[in-house]
Amino acid sequence: MSEEEQVPDAATTLFNRFRKAAEDRGQQRLRRPPKNLSLNSDPRAVSRAAASGTDRQSPQQRADLRDPKLLGEALTTLVRSRGWTAPVAVGSVISRWDQLVGAAIAEHCRPETFEDGVVTVSCDSTAWATNLKLMKPKIMDVFESELGQGIVTEIDIRGPQAPSWKKGRYSVRGRGPRDTYG
Repeated sequence: MSEEEQVPDAATTLFNRFRKAAEDRGQQRLRRPPKNLSLNSDPRAVSRAAASGTDRQSPQQRADLRDPKLLGEALTTLVRSRGWTAPVAVGSVISRWDQLVGAAIAEHCRPETFEDGVVTVSCDSTAWATNLKLMKPKIMDVFESELGQGIVTEIDIRGPQAPSWKKGRYSVRGRGPRDTYG
């Protein structure tokens, strides 16, 4: 068997199959510039390199896709590429509540749910619920600046839940608390 008739190994076959699949998806292959090309070379060589798809930067100036990145940059890229910006923002509303609204409000008002852009907030008194309703436009502005436009569309503010006066198995409708002390 001569050298031209050798069967390619499994790794080469797999590599060629992946390359073909990428080309079918429309992805272009990254081409490396010739090692001896520099900015001070002949202008015709530079124009040939530009025509072949390489840029005029030196290899030290151009970032390689395989270069290591900071963890924050890598996570930001991952979140954007997967379309997870809204779910991440949902988690940040709940987890960063103290930072977004301030310590005084966070002490008396807590977010309960966040569904379809609506944050449901429960307050420990009706005074704090009223106060939060008055500050609603300012809080919405903070959400838009910190989380992005359209993540939080509405804030549903609820006061404390009234106690139930229903005791036991049986009750009479329409009869609430009475003065039974005299």
